[in-house]
Amino acid sequence: MELVATENQTMIAQMVRDFGAHHIRPHMMKWDESQEFPLDIFRKLGELGLMGVLVPLEYGGAGFGYTEYVTAIAELSKIDGSIGLSMAAHNSLCTGHILQHASEAQKSKYLPKLASGEWIGAWGLTEPNTGSDAGNMRTVAVEDGEYYVLNGAKNFITHGKSGNVAVVIARTGEVGDSHGMTAFIVERGTPGFTAGRKEDKLGMRASETAEMIFTDCRIPKENVIGNIGDGFVQSLKVLDGGRISIAALSLGIAQGAYEAALQYSKERHQFNQPISNFQGIGFKLADMATEIEAASLLTYRAADMKDRGLNVNRESAMAKLYASEVAVRTANEGVQIFGGYGYTKDYPAEKFYRDAKLCTIGEGTSEIQKLVIARTLLK
Repeated sequence: MELVATENQTMIAQMVRDFGAHHIRPHMMKWDESQEFPLDIFRKLGELGLMGVLVPLEYGGAGFGYTEYVTAIAELSKIDGSIGLSMAAHNSLCTGHILQHASEAQKSKYLPKLASGEWIGAWGLTEPNTGSDAGNMRTVAVEDGEYYVLNGAKNFITHGKSGNVAVVIARTGEVGDSHGMTAFIVERGTPGFTAGRKEDKLGMRASETAEMIFTDCRIPKENVIGNIGDGFVQSLKVLDGGRISIAALSLGIAQGAYEAALQYSKERHQFNQPISNFQGIGFKLADMATEIEAASLLTYRAADMKDRGLNVNRESAMAKLYASEVAVRTANEGVQIFGGYGYTKDYPAEKFYRDAKLCTIGEGTSEIQKLVIARTLLK
């Protein structure tokens, strides 16, 4: 495995850093305070090719692979995890599901709009009473002539209010049947499809999270993705790639928290010397740097395997598990190094601290990742 950044990765990293310095960093705390979802930023990211990183050129995408994708998410997340999260969810979940499993007609219709950033994508699996237990979902789709009629609700959905199109998983068979769920493409504006409550969150506050509600929502059969009953199996495959996204998100947050703490430790003087001279601080920085390096290797290994078409079920779970826990530990130690200032909004440590925790929950909790890994070990 090549560990040196490619020319594409280097180019993307610099492009994202420049973009972030001009368009994100000056506004991100305002967005955080007001929970504003900055739609214009995602239109601009679309112009840079970052809303369709994995989408082939023929559908208007950038045509890159997962290694470039990981680089883009990590660099965005070093600046603002909220923007990294929304970019990742758009690319890997809604767009990724259509890219991997939709018909040619569906790809041609939706991917160009999603890849350009003209449309924002959402993906609906989680429900109020079924998080990890997706097999017991209560959103149902009943066949009615040339349509399916959807009833139910999805929650904790990224872009659940502002998304122009959503891929929604609904039950078309018996409860608990892994082949009893189907994926549908649902456009905003479809009668019976409405947005519910927007969540007031601890962190990632500029990334919109809201309910999607379906009341006698009629979806034409041409909007079914793949075969009836394949929705859950499709979702598991989508989540394998999605977990690499969250590993990259976690990696970026950890790197941002570490770099801020390192810089501060060199500038902050106590007892007539920089606090970085003290062993207590130096050891913290050493642990942070080592764990980030390990998380990076796990994440890029999973990305490399995904690019080569290999099964990444275990590797993506390992990367997501480890990188997300490292993000939390690094952000926590970052606050400690900043001391009292780390508890204020005048410095970046507190935001990394708030943002990091979601990484251990979204797209499968740390406990679910351990379950996935254990099952692969015990086969």
